[in-house]
Amino acid sequence: MTAQTPVAEPGVRGDDGGFTLSAPEGTAYRVDLTSDVLSPRNPLLAEYCEGRRVVAFVGPTVERLYGRSLRAYLAARLAPDSWSVVVLSGGEDAKTMDTVEEICARAKLAGLDRRGVMLAVGGGVTCDLVGFAAAIYARGVRYIKVNTTLVGQVDVGVGVKTGVNALGTKNMLGAYHPAHASINDPGFLGSLTPRHIRCGLGEIAKMAIIKDARLFRVLEECPTVFQEPCPTPDWLLDAGLGRRGVEDYVLRTSMASMMEELCPNLREHDLARLVDFGHTFGPVIETASDYRVAHGESVAVDMALSAQLARILGILGADDCERIMRLIAGLGLPLYDPLTCTPELMDRALRASWERRGRRLHLVVPDGIGSAVFVDDLDDIPPEGLEEALRALSARAAALPEALVDSH
Repeated sequence: MTAQTPVAEPGVRGDDGGFTLSAPEGTAYRVDLTSDVLSPRNPLLAEYCEGRRVVAFVGPTVERLYGRSLRAYLAARLAPDSWSVVVLSGGEDAKTMDTVEEICARAKLAGLDRRGVMLAVGGGVTCDLVGFAAAIYARGVRYIKVNTTLVGQVDVGVGVKTGVNALGTKNMLGAYHPAHASINDPGFLGSLTPRHIRCGLGEIAKMAIIKDARLFRVLEECPTVFQEPCPTPDWLLDAGLGRRGVEDYVLRTSMASMMEELCPNLREHDLARLVDFGHTFGPVIETASDYRVAHGESVAVDMALSAQLARILGILGADDCERIMRLIAGLGLPLYDPLTCTPELMDRALRASWERRGRRLHLVVPDGIGSAVFVDDLDDIPPEGLEEALRALSARAAALPEALVDSH
């Protein structure tokens, strides 16, 4: 995600090695796609470090799986005594200002100056923490993201937001701080648990439902993508797409779709954002569950609830609503969480979003497959409609096989 001289025409441009975004307000960055990023034979990461002092931060899982490879890469590619690796606590519980202060303290102890680089190797939590620390350390230093999870590669890794949970609210404190580089290596996805893959598929389904009917169909036909081999559908090949395989198509399409949606409103001057689909009820579900419900799972429940509300309000047809329910469940994601999906909590979520979005609701709801609109006012969601939607999801979840209900 390299800062570049802005080009004349804003937009997102793709090539074999990734995507470059040029926002109308002047910010430009790139998200790279590469393989074997931690192989000493791959110069990409080292080139982005530009000979500067580097402090790398990883969580416990990345340390266990890739810590040795990361250190071998840095030793082979960077100057001696110019780098160090710090292991942070993992999970949403660690996504706090205390951890950000720890990151800054470790950077200072390592002698990181204004020209230094903070390197985050991990998933969304690690990258959010390190990005926020980089935004405030010495009033702002470079940071690089190597995204190791599917959520990271299609969501956190392609945007400019950083932040931490605070004051009982998810991502309450944060900053817009574009990374100097953001690198996606699909090879990391092979080490993810099924649950982590499903959470990433939740973010991918989000973009498919609101923006891309073709991607939606691919997910319908290949629900185990990134988990089991799936042949590329003939109709996709006939359209001249997917020749590198389904996984490559889904990953690239999701990255491009998210970046295209972010580009004209990168710093959220307009608070009505289609990419907030799945992020109105979801943050309250996550927080109220004490993060028992993972981010991608809360997005899935939110999408299901929003689709049911759209059906009840006459915005979405019953057949399309049913397709959305089947897709979410088919990806192994929950439609409902009985402990948090109460009328009281979901009403609280609506009111919290209304306050945060400048006293407008801007609830994103699908009006078809690959299309969405906004419900802008609180009064447009009657309490009885919210309760009916929750009852529909409860009944639907009760009818699912027990193994699927318990899969999250």
